[in-house]
Amino acid sequence: MNKIVERLQKEFFDSSDLIIKTVNNIYIIYLESVSSSDRINDYVLKELSLTNKKNGHNLESLIAGPNTTKIQKYDQLEFYLGNGFVLIIYENDAYAVEVKADINRSITTPETQPAIYGPKDAFNENIQNNLGLIKRRIKSNTLINEDFIIGRKTKTKVSILYLNDIAEEATVKKVKQQLKSIDIDGIIDSGNIHQLLEKNNKSPFPTIRSTERPDYASANLLEGRIVILVDTSPFALVLPVFFVDYINPQVDQYSKSLNINFLKVIRLACLILTILVPALYIAIINYNPEVIPLNLLVNFATQRDGVPFPAAVEAIIMLLICEVLRESDIRFPSSYGSSISILGALILGESAVTAGIVSPIMIIVVALTFITSLIFTELEFINSIRHFRFLFLLAAAFFGLFGLVIAGVIFLTHLCNTSSYDKPFSYPLAPFDLNYFRKELFQKPKIKDRLRSKMLTNKNYVSQGENKI
Repeated sequence: MNKIVERLQKEFFDSSDLIIKTVNNIYIIYLESVSSSDRINDYVLKELSLTNKKNGHNLESLIAGPNTTKIQKYDQLEFYLGNGFVLIIYENDAYAVEVKADINRSITTPETQPAIYGPKDAFNENIQNNLGLIKRRIKSNTLINEDFIIGRKTKTKVSILYLNDIAEEATVKKVKQQLKSIDIDGIIDSGNIHQLLEKNNKSPFPTIRSTERPDYASANLLEGRIVILVDTSPFALVLPVFFVDYINPQVDQYSKSLNINFLKVIRLACLILTILVPALYIAIINYNPEVIPLNLLVNFATQRDGVPFPAAVEAIIMLLICEVLRESDIRFPSSYGSSISILGALILGESAVTAGIVSPIMIIVVALTFITSLIFTELEFINSIRHFRFLFLLAAAFFGLFGLVIAGVIFLTHLCNTSSYDKPFSYPLAPFDLNYFRKELFQKPKIKDRLRSKMLTNKNYVSQGENKI
């Protein structure tokens, strides 16, 4: 016992929060920064100070903590200390009692994925709270959660969740093998796991989705997908995912299908516009002016009179400036948001037109491009769209409308060549699946949504029985 205590004192020599107490020749060791003094007093100190039983055989029966573990190896002591446990050591026995301090953020509303309808709770940095938010929705014994400890230094708890009677066994096995094979000093956020699981995927499209909404995670579990929770991270990972999942949010399921389908058409049109508008303008102005009316062409030429840059260079400069404004708006505190908008949209844009650096029509083109991109809230997806926006722009600058066709072929080829855990990212368009197509792109009434996608599950296709109403 003394050797264990001396070794802990030596290893935590520079840790000012290490507390060692002795009660009836029983050592009590904990880290003050991550442990609750009140719980230590209630679960451990009171019981040990009021008893005369001092042998290790009865020590476990004296501990009142709800989560008590007998330690078998010395290497486990550091892990339990860092996770908010108090160590109780007597002779050859050592126990760890959970007395974690309440240093967690309360459950708040979603910030990055807000919605008018639907639940208003969001994940926080406590993995147990996040697991509880999901199990509060799915009360089934087939919901499996398996824990992994990843990180040599951080020893971060990572939990994989799936419905055993729905999810594909091959996909679950592959994810588990990848998590077990991760060897890294530390995992700070689910974003680290995201990058490690994607490995050498060179596609700009995110093939694993992050979400802070427990209702979205629960709905995906019911579809046969896998959810990964990471301690200290308020974002869960969902896999596999498809391109259409980023266009249509889960909250569409809470509204009438007839109204939502109109919005789905608008979103699809916005996706096309945010990628093609600058390139289409450049192609028409430089190579194919015959496709627009003469009066409009004269108007464009008049506005561009005196602008020192070619239209393509002008577009690239304005798009880069808007990307800088977007990034600064994301990074700055919310109180600066209005100032950045005023500076970028009013002062910078108007001054640039007045000075003759850019044309008014270019301001309209760039503004339309970014307004149509604001309908998508997933930051990784927006960043992936940016790559192809510049690809189409450069193709149009060199080859006109023919370049747009070439860029379109490259875009579709890349989309069809991308996969998410052996599932085609272009699904349900390629390969075509009418059931999932109607579920995602053109939502059918909930009463008719009876089948799961065969791409996500291979053993339980029926999600809703025959409705006799």
